Amino acid sequence: MRWRSRPVFIVNRTPAAVKTLQDPKLQAQLSDPASSAPQQPPYADNWHRSVKPEYSVLVGICTHLGCIPMFYPDPSDSLPAANWLGGYFCPCHGSKYDLAGRVFNGVPAPYNLPVPPYRLVSDTTIRIGENPPDVTWDFASIAQI
Repeated sequence: MRWRSRPVFIVNRTPAAVKTLQDPKLQAQLSDPASSAPQQPPYADNWHRSVKPEYSVLVGICTHLGCIPMFYPDPSDSLPAANWLGGYFCPCHGSKYDLAGRVFNGVPAPYNLPVPPYRLVSDTTIRIGENPPDVTWDFASIAQI
């Protein structure tokens, strides 16, 4: 899907995938595990970077040079990189993000993947580009895309 000409990744994360987001082994490898840089709206400023833990909504543009990361949700010993824990891999320069779009240490990307404004209209419908009621947040306030 695209929003404002940007690719948007929407993923229904499994309970096992959600559990890995709080794994200390993973968090120790992340550059900004607490999402301190303003790359998400206030309603996604949490450990899962989303309105509900099971749903991930991210702008799919690497924060290094703007390539589109590839989705590799399953852990692997070798693909797309050694000791892969699952998430997004940028094929252009090797930046890695976990399943919440948090960037790993030691890669070119400086920030987590951005979270666009969105709201859950129902259990089966997400509206991209619109904040939940009573929330005002402008996507232009993010640190970088």
